[in-house]
Amino acid sequence: MSFDIANVDWKSVVRTVAPALATALGTPLAGVATKVITDALLGEDAPELITEEVLAEAVKSASPDQLIELKKASLQFEADMARLGVDIAKIEAGDRADARQREVLTGDHWTPRVLSGVVTVGFFGILFWILRFGVPEVGSDALLVMLGSLGTAWIGCMTFYFGTTSGSARKTDMIAKMEMNR
Repeated sequence: MSFDIANVDWKSVVRTVAPALATALGTPLAGVATKVITDALLGEDAPELITEEVLAEAVKSASPDQLIELKKASLQFEADMARLGVDIAKIEAGDRADARQREVLTGDHWTPRVLSGVVTVGFFGILFWILRFGVPEVGSDALLVMLGSLGTAWIGCMTFYFGTTSGSARKTDMIAKMEMNR
């Protein structure tokens, strides 16, 4: 079985290669992150109007060299944000706090719990199936995309309930210190 990046969710690729940019996509900094991703992958060939389809195609058709450029751009973006005093993790944490506050205000405690349960059972169920029976020949790409999406959703569920590690904050502090020492 070969791996076909064309069937992978483009946001999963960005989360893996450029986590700071992926985080920014879900914040008010999405426009800046989109521009950085586009510049890294398409450079001067970038179209005037950047749509999600354009981004998806750029990520899916990226060469290894372009993915390295995307990684470099992500590190530079993270350093620039730290230098400007913008804490992307804090913005994202605020978004989670809003979701938790919604749960408190509406009294809807079951929806997040049920969704988290379904995602957890789905993720580990598919993982168990693959480990036990192997990847089927028919529909294997779709199954692996679903597993990746469920894995990402499961991380989101765990982050919603348990927060993120302090590693993100330490990493931002280290980047800021490195920039100051230049």
